Amino acid sequence: MNPFRWSFRSQMLSAAAICFALIGFAIYSQLAWGLQPCPLCIFQRIAFAALGVVLLLAGLHAPRGAGGRRGWGVLAFVAAAVGIGVAGRHVWMQLFPPEIPACGAPFAFMRETMDTPSLIKQVLTGTGDCGAVDWTFLGLSMPWWSLIWFVLLAAWALFAAFRRR
Repeated sequence: MNPFRWSFRSQMLSAAAICFALIGFAIYSQLAWGLQPCPLCIFQRIAFAALGVVLLLAGLHAPRGAGGRRGWGVLAFVAAAVGIGVAGRHVWMQLFPPEIPACGAPFAFMRETMDTPSLIKQVLTGTGDCGAVDWTFLGLSMPWWSLIWFVLLAAWALFAAFRRR
């Protein structure tokens, strides 16, 4: 079965399933292997969840008109672009870690004591633990794999939304 001939609904629902499977893998790696997520990892999980929800809703709605499909595709692309930005920042921090690693406060503490804009700024600034590479597969760290998946899912959503039917 050629996935390029799948219906819009099938394409969006399969992409949503991939998002939720990736979140499941991240949680499994945390609980089974003891890999503690840094704040940027948490933001990537949130981005995958947001993208997964958009893709799920798009698949459930499955509009017949090109305008509706394109709207869902652009919305999914925006969610994926946020994930690309966060994962890209994380990869950058792993490639060029801070000279003096500064272990910040735990994410739960920051969430309780900071307003949302300050929290986002603090997390995106990163800490020393965001530059650490604790796990690799085929030579790539988890943020690299997240970045790859965000790019693939963004392209898949745009393809599904804008292809001729």
